[in-house]
Amino acid sequence: MTQASSPEGALRVIPFGGLGDIGRNMMLYEYGDDAIAVDAGLMFPDDEHLGVDIIIQDYSYLRENPDLLKALFITHGHEDHIGAAAFLLREFPVPVFCTRLTRGLLQVKLKDHKLLDEIDVQVVEPGQTIHVGDFGVEFFSVSHSIPDSAGMIIKTPLGPVVHTGDFKIDHTPVMGQHTDLTRLAEVGREGALLLCADSTYAEVEGSTPSEQIVAERLEHAIANAPGRVIVTTFASLISRVQMVLDAAVKHDKRVFVTGRSMVNNVQMARDLGYLEAPDQVLMSVREMREHPAHKTVIVCTGSQGEPNAALTRIANGSHQHITIQEDDTVVLSSNPVPGNEKSVSKNINGLFEAGANVIYNRIDNVHVRGHAAREELKIVHRIVQPRHFVPMHGEYRHLVMHAHLAMQLGMPADDAFVLEDGDVLEITADGADIVDEISADYIYVDGLGVGDIDHVVLRDRAHLASDGMLVIVAAVDRHDGKLTGPPEVMSHGFIGPDDEAEIYDGARRIVVDMLGGEAQSVNWRELHDNLKDDLARFLYERTHRRPLVLPVMLEV
Repeated sequence: MTQASSPEGALRVIPFGGLGDIGRNMMLYEYGDDAIAVDAGLMFPDDEHLGVDIIIQDYSYLRENPDLLKALFITHGHEDHIGAAAFLLREFPVPVFCTRLTRGLLQVKLKDHKLLDEIDVQVVEPGQTIHVGDFGVEFFSVSHSIPDSAGMIIKTPLGPVVHTGDFKIDHTPVMGQHTDLTRLAEVGREGALLLCADSTYAEVEGSTPSEQIVAERLEHAIANAPGRVIVTTFASLISRVQMVLDAAVKHDKRVFVTGRSMVNNVQMARDLGYLEAPDQVLMSVREMREHPAHKTVIVCTGSQGEPNAALTRIANGSHQHITIQEDDTVVLSSNPVPGNEKSVSKNINGLFEAGANVIYNRIDNVHVRGHAAREELKIVHRIVQPRHFVPMHGEYRHLVMHAHLAMQLGMPADDAFVLEDGDVLEITADGADIVDEISADYIYVDGLGVGDIDHVVLRDRAHLASDGMLVIVAAVDRHDGKLTGPPEVMSHGFIGPDDEAEIYDGARRIVVDMLGGEAQSVNWRELHDNLKDDLARFLYERTHRRPLVLPVMLEV
C-alpha cells in the first residue's frame, strides 16, 4: 500500500497518464493532505489490445488514500482529457471545475454513465481562481482546436505551477481564442516554480499553421463538390463543425448530422451558444433523403476508423441512412491518433472503392494540429522562465526532445525531468527529485468490464487470433484417472477440414496413451499440464503452429 506521504513543505507531482503515450492525460498535484487532479482522459487501444474499447488510468494510489483527492480540474473537452472522467468520478465524486463548453461535453458523458445528478460541475472563467486546500487554481485562455480550452496557473506555497494543457499560438484563431501570453509573462516575472507543458509536437520545427487554413480548405471543398459532401471529424471539435455550417450557409446548402456523439455534442453546443446554425440549415433524415445531392452536406463521426462510428458504416455499406453515391466527396478533417492508422486507411480505401472522392490531410490542408511546434514552445519557455520543467502529453521521444529544447534555452539539466507515468516528483524549497513510484498500469475497459482484462487475457486473445485453438474433452474416472470413453476433439481457426481427421486422430491417441492405461493416483493439475504440453508438442511437430490448447477433463 502506497500512502500519500508529502513531507512538510513539499509539492508532489504525479503523472497518472499521458507521459510516454498519446492519451490518458491526468496529473496529480499533492501538497500536505490535499491533492487536485488536472484532466482524466482516455487512450484509444492499439492493435495488440484485442477487443479492448478504451484504456484509462490506474486509480490504486487514490484508493489507498481515499480522502486525498479534493477536486478535478479539466483543461478542455477532448477525449484524451475528459474521456475517463466518469470512471474517476464514479469512485471519487469530487467537485469538477472547467470552462463552459467543457462542462457541456462532460455532462454528456456523465449522463451516459448515470452520474449527471451525482457530480457537481462548476464553470470557471479565464482569470478566475478556485481555492482548494493550499492550492489556488487560476484558469488562463489558450488557443487549441476546440473552444474554451484553458491552461492552469496552480498557486502553491512554494510558488506557481504553469500547466499548459494542449495549446498552440494561433494569431488568427477561428473562434477568437488566443493563448494568453501576457498572463504567462506576468507569472514568469513573479517567479514560476514549475512548468508542465504540452510536448506532442516538440519534434516539429517552426510553428503550427492557423485554423483559418482549414476553414478556407473546407469551404473550397463544400463550394466545389459536384454532389454531397460528407465531413468527418472528432465529435468534440466544435470549431470544425462551425466551419462546415458557415460554409454550408454561404453556399446555400443544408446539413445533416449523424453519429450519436456528434448529434449530442452539436445539440449541446447549440444550446450553449457555441454553434450558430439557423434552424433551416439542419435537416432531418427524411429531408436529407429528399434534398438535392449537390446541396447536401453531412457531418458525421468516425474520423478515427472506430468500428461502429458513422463513417465506418458508410464506408462498409452498413449505414442505415447513407450509402455512397457517384459524385460524393468525403472529407476527413482530422489526423489519425497513433494506433488508429490502419482503421483510418481501411475506411479511406473502402470509400474510394465505393466511388467517392476522398480528401484527407496528405492531399489537402483539411486539418491542422492543435499543438505547439518548437518555435511556439520556445516562446512559452522564455516568458515563463520556470525553476523546474516537466514535459508532458506525448510519447517518450517527444518528452525527451522537449526537455532538450528547455536545456538549449538555458534550463539546467538537473531541473528538467523526463518523467514516466507513476513517477513521484517531489519539489521543496531546496530543489526537486524523483523520490518514489506508484502503480500506473493500463486499465482496460471492455464492454461493461473495467479492469477485469489484463495482459494474460490479451495474450490469449492474440494467441487465438494468430493460431486459433484446439479443445479436447476427456471423460475421466474421478477415482483412478482412467478414461471412461473416447475423447472428443474440436478446433476453431486452427486447421482446415482436409487436415482435421489426421490431426484429431493423433490428438486422441495422445490422450488415450496418457489416460487409457493402468489406474493412477489422481493429481488433476499435473494431469492437465502434462496433457496440454504433450498435445502442444504434437501439434507443433505436425503443423508448425501453436494454437491455444484447452484440455477439458470431466470427472465422472
